[in-house]
Amino acid sequence: MIIEPKVRGFICITAHPTGCSAHVQQQADFVRSQPKLINAPKRVLIIGASTGYGLASRIVSVAGAHASTFGVFFERPADGDRTASAGWYNTVALEQIADKENIPFYSMNGDAFSAEFKQKALEAIKHTLGTVDCVIYSLAAPRRTDKDGNTYKSVLKPIGKQFTGKTVNTDNGKVYDVSIDPATEDELKATVKVMGGEDWADWMHALADAHLLAPNVTALAYSYIGPEVTWPIYKSGTIGQAKAHLMKTAQELNEFLGKELQGRALISVNKAVVTQASSAIPVVPLYNSILFKIMKAKRLHEDCIQQMYRLFAGLFDQKPLQVDNATCVRLDDWELNEAVQTEVRTIWSQISTENLKDLSDFEGYQKSFLQLFGFECDGVDYGKDVPIDCLMNHLMS
Repeated sequence: MIIEPKVRGFICITAHPTGCSAHVQQQADFVRSQPKLINAPKRVLIIGASTGYGLASRIVSVAGAHASTFGVFFERPADGDRTASAGWYNTVALEQIADKENIPFYSMNGDAFSAEFKQKALEAIKHTLGTVDCVIYSLAAPRRTDKDGNTYKSVLKPIGKQFTGKTVNTDNGKVYDVSIDPATEDELKATVKVMGGEDWADWMHALADAHLLAPNVTALAYSYIGPEVTWPIYKSGTIGQAKAHLMKTAQELNEFLGKELQGRALISVNKAVVTQASSAIPVVPLYNSILFKIMKAKRLHEDCIQQMYRLFAGLFDQKPLQVDNATCVRLDDWELNEAVQTEVRTIWSQISTENLKDLSDFEGYQKSFLQLFGFECDGVDYGKDVPIDCLMNHLMS
């Protein structure tokens, strides 16, 4: 089958298996080009392991530390002439890398919010890794059904008043003003339920109760704060309230793990990157396009894999990292550098449809977006007929 990208708004409904494999291999090659992570965890559970920061964390664990990993995700296998999701192909590609080096690699596909799925995962972890010394929580989902059967849907909205600001149509490059009405109280509460720390805490306590956490365990979750230009729709909006709840959860888990296992819980505040989740947030694609041009010129730009390697090196191999309030690691320090943000603010005031390509790296943004789905990857012949039905050898049921 010859596969072409079919983009619908902020999602691509097709994925290319060879391209996804090439993209994963490129990230693994980067990690291997860096010093080996001698002291990094050797038994790692990644909840949300198939795309974005979760995938990058798994690649760093496998390629940088030869760690045994157990990955949890909710992805779609190929069906007839419908391609699998990108996360499915990513996992197949990383599994092949792990198998070549005899690195234990286990996966489960299902709804990580589900109590039933959690129980199945706990049993599988017990019979594979035994215990884990690192738990990475990297879920980004639009809805959640909790253990009581209540379903919540998240929204990306401001709080208190309508927001109007610049954004870009990522299909045609048109810069325009977008207005978003404020969230209702119910929408705010639902967003916190989906994107806050409640499910992370549920996972950690379930793992502890099942005696699956090793002494000195590290629990990690990922967040973003960003600059003032994005605050109305991010930090000060519904998603920001959810992230504040995540921060509070980290403090509570840090106290719990420290007391019970001499462990720790941390939030890594990362820089802006192109992910499926961030592409859906108004304002952010335009901000990212401007930011990337500036950071690339200053040789400060990082994608997910570079950041996750820097995080693991800092946490486990004593490389210097900025830490706020004991539980907050700041990987956004280069993004929020005042010289970088001064240029962002200047360009933001000038950006328009006419000068978008000159003042930003919009083309780079679009390429990074398509690479999430295995397109625009170097060395891949996209005119070649490829099989779409790729199976995992170590998928637990």
